[in-house]
Order: sequence, then C-alpha cells, then structure tokens
Amino acid sequence: MPLALEGKKAIVAEVSEAAKDALSVVVADSRGVAVSAMTDLRKQARENGVQIRVVRNTLARRALSGTPWEILDETFSGPTMLAFSYEHPGAAARLFKEFAKGQKEFEVKALAYEGELIPASDLDRLATLPTYDEAIAKLMSVMKEASAGKLVRTLAALRDQKEEVAAA
Repeated sequence: MPLALEGKKAIVAEVSEAAKDALSVVVADSRGVAVSAMTDLRKQARENGVQIRVVRNTLARRALSGTPWEILDETFSGPTMLAFSYEHPGAAARLFKEFAKGQKEFEVKALAYEGELIPASDLDRLATLPTYDEAIAKLMSVMKEASAGKLVRTLAALRDQKEEVAAA
C-alpha cells in the first residue's frame, strides 16, 4: 500500500531525528523471522537503549542523507531494519549478535560507528566494546595492580636498605 507524501515526510523526519543522537547504527534484514521473535527483539531493544525502525530503502537514504550514517546507503537493499544505539555504541550490535544466534534467517548487513562503515563480518568489533561500568572496572583493576606492584617494590627496597645498614 503506497504511503501518502505526508506519511513519507513524517517517516523521514522521525528517522532523521533518531539518527541525530545515535552513537552507532546497525543495518539488518529480518526476512523470515517470526513476529513473536521480532516482538521480543523490540522489547530487548527498548530495555537496552536501542531504537529499531523498519524503513523503506529510499526513505532511509533520504533520512540519513547529510548525517555521519549516510555511509550505510550502499547496504540498503531488500528489507531494511535500522537499529540506533543511544546509551552505548555496542548495544545494538550486541543485541543483534545474540538475536542472530537463535534466528538463522536474521542477517546483519553492516554497522556504522564514528563515521566508519563496518562490514557485518566485523560485528564483534562493536559488540565487544565494554560498557562504561566495565571500562571503569578494568581501569580500576589495572590501577590496583600497578599500585600493588609499586608497593611491593618499595617494601623490597626498604628491606634491602635495612639489610645493608644491619650488615655494615
């Protein structure tokens, strides 16, 4: 059923607005996936700060034109599902990676992050980005190890110094 011009303009405006604040975008094809599975995916997306939009290719091209995400234009063929990550750049990639494990028909086409087009084969590159809390935890553990090592070296140096004084 053809969309009226006003409906198309509204869709383009909505997708453009969604793209404006996105940290990353993932493009996928969900042909053949059951409606119930897609409903679960959309629920998980909302919980993870990801907005999913199924958009016609011409409207997607128009909506992303002039944004850092226009590099995805060449991936718009066949049914197109766009996932915009807002809270964490790897959220949509992580969500789609997990979803694809249980859905053979689901296919990730490409990703975009910081103006770079990432092929679907490199999905893990974005999906494995640590969250803010994970990154802080890793940093703290590295700092803890470094300070503990420095403390051990300092105590060893004091012991050596005292042994030298006692021997003299």
